Amino acid sequence: MPSKFAGRQAAFFAPALLALAILPCNAYADRYRTTQSDFGGVGLLQTPTARFAEDGNFSFNANRVSPYSRYSISVQPLPWMEGTLRYTTLNNRRYSSSEAFSGDQSLKDKAMDAKFRLWQESYWMPQLAVGFIDAAGTGLFSSEYFVANKRFWDLDLSLGIAWGYHGNRGDISNPFGGLRDKERAGRAEGDRGGNFNTSTYFSGPAAFFGGVEYQTPWDRLRLKVEFDGNDYRSEPGDPSFDAADSRINLGAVFQVRNGIDISAGWERGNTAMIGITFQTNLKTGRGPQKFLDPEPEARQPLPAGVAGQNVDWVDVSSRLKDNAGFEVEEIAIKDREVIITGEQRTFRDEAEGVTRASRILDNSLGEGSYDWYTLVNKPRGMAVSETSIKPQSLRDYEDNSTDVQGLRRGIVNATPSVVSKDVVHTPELDKFDWGLSLGYKQNMGGPDGFILYQFLARANAEYRFNRNNWVRGTLGANLINNFDKFEHRGSSNMPRVRTYIREYLVTSDVVLENLQYTWTKRLDRDVYAMAYGGLLESMFGGVGGEVLYRPFDAGWAIGVDANWVKQRGFRQDFDFRDYSTWTGHITGYSQTKFWDILAKGSAGRYLAGDYGATLDLSRRFSSGVIVGAWATKTNVSSEEFGEGSFDKGIYFTFPFDAFFAKSSTSSGTIAWNPTTRDGGARLSRQYSLYNMTGARDIEWFNDGFGRMVE
Repeated sequence: MPSKFAGRQAAFFAPALLALAILPCNAYADRYRTTQSDFGGVGLLQTPTARFAEDGNFSFNANRVSPYSRYSISVQPLPWMEGTLRYTTLNNRRYSSSEAFSGDQSLKDKAMDAKFRLWQESYWMPQLAVGFIDAAGTGLFSSEYFVANKRFWDLDLSLGIAWGYHGNRGDISNPFGGLRDKERAGRAEGDRGGNFNTSTYFSGPAAFFGGVEYQTPWDRLRLKVEFDGNDYRSEPGDPSFDAADSRINLGAVFQVRNGIDISAGWERGNTAMIGITFQTNLKTGRGPQKFLDPEPEARQPLPAGVAGQNVDWVDVSSRLKDNAGFEVEEIAIKDREVIITGEQRTFRDEAEGVTRASRILDNSLGEGSYDWYTLVNKPRGMAVSETSIKPQSLRDYEDNSTDVQGLRRGIVNATPSVVSKDVVHTPELDKFDWGLSLGYKQNMGGPDGFILYQFLARANAEYRFNRNNWVRGTLGANLINNFDKFEHRGSSNMPRVRTYIREYLVTSDVVLENLQYTWTKRLDRDVYAMAYGGLLESMFGGVGGEVLYRPFDAGWAIGVDANWVKQRGFRQDFDFRDYSTWTGHITGYSQTKFWDILAKGSAGRYLAGDYGATLDLSRRFSSGVIVGAWATKTNVSSEEFGEGSFDKGIYFTFPFDAFFAKSSTSSGTIAWNPTTRDGGARLSRQYSLYNMTGARDIEWFNDGFGRMVE
C-alpha cells in the first residue's frame, strides 16, 4: 500500500509528468508500434483490438468527442495484460438528479478496464484477446468483448464481438444462448458501484465490430478505419443526444516525436474527435542523464602495498561519501579484507555505489594490499546486507581482461555477520539535516469540483541522536487550495477517520504534518524491529511498533505492526480530538517468480474499527518504477461503505532520479483512489521495515549491476 495518506489523494494527471520526464529520445519505434483508442488502451478509435503494447508501457491519454471528454491512464504491467483507468466527463448530464447535490458539475464517470491475451499471433493464427470495459465502475459504459487481430504487412485487421455498450447495435442474439441472460440487466437500485457485477458479463444481445489500421509509408502517420458495434441510441445522458449517422469511423494518428501522438477523427458520421497521448516504457525509461553527479574517481597509478595504519582514512571516508554516496559509520580491517560499514544515501543502484567505492579504495590502498573490499549496507542503523568485491576482478574488467560474468564472479552478496576486526576509523555522525520541498494533494471526480487540490510549501528537518534513533518532522504552508468546496455527503455510522479531509486541509494555513520519533534495531540475523511515536500523519498521532522477519534472499517475509492512535485536531498542531483506536496488521510478503510480482497480504484492524484484509500486487521494473494495485475488504457492507463499495486503487512509485539530473535514493508515490471513504482506511506510517530492508533481496543488487554494465 502507499505509505502516505496524501498519496491516496494524489493526482490522476501527474503520471503524465512521469511520462514526459522519462520519455526516451532515441530513434522512432518500429513501424508496427501500438496506438491508443478513445477509451484508452490499445485500439482503433471507439473499439479495442487484440494488440498489446510492449511490456512496461505506460500512456496518458486525453481526447474529446462530443459530448464526452475522456482522460485515461493505460499500463502494460504484464506482457499479456493491459489495465486502464478512465475518467469520462459527460457534458450532457449533471452529477446527479438533485441540483442542490450536483451544483454546476457535470457527471464524472470513473471506470477500470482490463484486457487479457488468450492467444499470441502465429503465421496462420490471429492474436486473440478478451476484455472488460468498466468492469467495476458505475456500469454506464460497461462492455465485454472478444477480439482477434491479424497483420498483413502494413495492414492490421481486427474483428470482434461485444456485449453491453460496445454491442448496443445488437447485430446478433447472444451466442452463448441460454448460458447467459437474453437481456442485459441494469444495476440494482442503490448499487454503489465499484463491485465486479459478474452477473451481467456477456449477457444481452451482441454486435460485431472491427476495422483496419494502416501504417503509411511515412513512419509518423497511421490511418484507421473501423465499424462500430454501438448505435448510440441509448447513451447514458441527455436523450437529445445525436445517434450515429454511420457506423464507420475514420481517424489518423500523427507521431509528433517518440512518445507523443496526436489523433483526430470523424466518428458516428457526424462528430469530430481530437486527442493526445503521452507514452513511455517503465521497464526501460532511465530519465535524464545524471550530469549533476560527480564523475567516478579516475583510476590512479596503483601505489605499492600500503599498510592500514598508513592510510588517511579521514580522507577516504570523505571521498566515499562525496563520490560513492556511502556515509561511513566505521572502517575496519580483518586479515586481507577492508570492511566499510555505513549507509548508501545517494545511488539507487547499490552496485554503482559499490564499484565507485572500490575504485576509491583501490586508489588509496594500491595493488596487493588487500584481497577483498566489503561494504556493509546499514540503513537507519540496521545491518541489511554486505557486498564484497575482489579488486583484481574490477581491474581486469576495466582493462577488458574479463567479461561481465567474470566481474560478477568476483562479487559476493551475503547477510551481514559479526566478525572480529580491527576498527581503524569511526567518523563523527552528522546529526542534523533539513530541506525544502513542494507538496500536492488532490481529490478528483466529486460533485464539488472535478479537481480539488492543495499545493504546499514544505520544510523537512531531522535530528539523529544516533544511527538508530532520530526525530523527523514536516511543516507545511498552504499555497493554493480549493478544498473548501468539499462536502461530506455520506450517511454512514462509521467513525469519520478520512472523510474530514476538508476540515484538515482548510482550517489552518500552516500545519505540522508530522513529527515522529523513531527507533530501529536488528534483533537477530533475520529479525528487525522498529518503534515510533508522535504526530504520525496529518490526521492521527500516537505510538506503535513493527517487527519483521526477512531471511536473506529468501523472497518472502512476514511482519506485524500494532498502533494506538488518537485523531488529531483539524489545525494539525498539538491538539487532539476525542476519537482513539487500536489498529494493526499481520502482513505477508512474497516476491514471486511470476513476472517478479510482489504479493502482499495483510489482515487486521483498520482505523474505523473495522476488521478485514488487504491484497496488494505490484511489479518493480528495472527502471525502478513500481506499478501496483490494492483492494481492501472489511466487515463493512457496501451500503455502509458508500460509493465505490470497498476500498481499492492503483499506485505508481517512482524514483526521484527519473525526473532529475542528480542521483537520489528517494522515491514518491502517486495513487489513484476512486473515493475518499472511512472503511478500510489504514494508518499512513512514515516508514516500513520491508522497504528499509530492500537490499536483503540479491535481485535488488543485480538489477543495479545489470544497468551499470550495459
